[in-house]
Amino acid sequence: MSKNKVSSAMFFVLLAGLIWSFGPLVVRNMDNAELVPWQYSLIRGLAIFLILNLYLFLVEGTKFINNYNKIGTSGLIGGISLGVANITFILSLTTTSAAVTLLMLGALPFLAAIIAYIVLNEKISKTTLIAITIAAAGIIFMCFDSIQTGTLFGLVNGLISSLGFAIFTVTLRYKKNTPKLTTVSIAGLFAASISFLVLIFNDSNIFMTLKNTSLSSLHGFIVCSALILYSAKSKYLPAADLTLLSLTEILGGIFWVWLPLLGINEVPSNNTIIGGVIISLAIIFYGLNTKRYIFRY
Repeated sequence: MSKNKVSSAMFFVLLAGLIWSFGPLVVRNMDNAELVPWQYSLIRGLAIFLILNLYLFLVEGTKFINNYNKIGTSGLIGGISLGVANITFILSLTTTSAAVTLLMLGALPFLAAIIAYIVLNEKISKTTLIAITIAAAGIIFMCFDSIQTGTLFGLVNGLISSLGFAIFTVTLRYKKNTPKLTTVSIAGLFAASISFLVLIFNDSNIFMTLKNTSLSSLHGFIVCSALILYSAKSKYLPAADLTLLSLTEILGGIFWVWLPLLGINEVPSNNTIIGGVIISLAIIFYGLNTKRYIFRY
């Protein structure tokens, strides 16, 4: 595989993580987000489904409908896994701090590496293993203080979200000709459907204020934009590498909700800042050393 394709994939996956990082900022701008997590998940899921299908229609015309017949078992598993990840991410983010939720996503490279090895027999390069280990040290360092601000419910949902996204990433690699964006579309529909059923079962109001509905839709657009980049470049990088590079979501997410200019000001601890620097060094190490070899995937 050419180094240009690998370098391009690395850049766009890093960019996808950075785009995702604006999600927590959107949630923090909602009114009483902790009271409407299922309504939020419903609207965001519908936004993902509608935006992606509109995008596919503009790119492929009416032929995009045929993609649903080609989705296959792996695509269906990937879509459901991503849908679960979307739901649990919102449940985590609305019940604990942004830092704690994002730190749970730090388990992504490890989970993806294990699943990809079992399912795809993808071996982890020495560079990736070292980078993941460095990133792990940074995440553990960040957890020293941040873990105290979280709840068990938020932590568990954050970890489930991480697992769901790891499975989704591996399914992208399982069959490279699977319509990837259709898989993401299924994820949005699944998240919206489950959220709707929960709201109906609990006899809850499915509607939110105009502000919260708009923010939910905006978050859906953010998710779609990043997933288009992430999915398109998934064939050029192993699963562990994809998730390692997407850790920019953690760094950006903690930064945006802290930045006083943006009005939230969730101040990170010193340990969080130091851990963020360590994760950044891990990504830089990976980027510099990856160019020294050619992927065999």
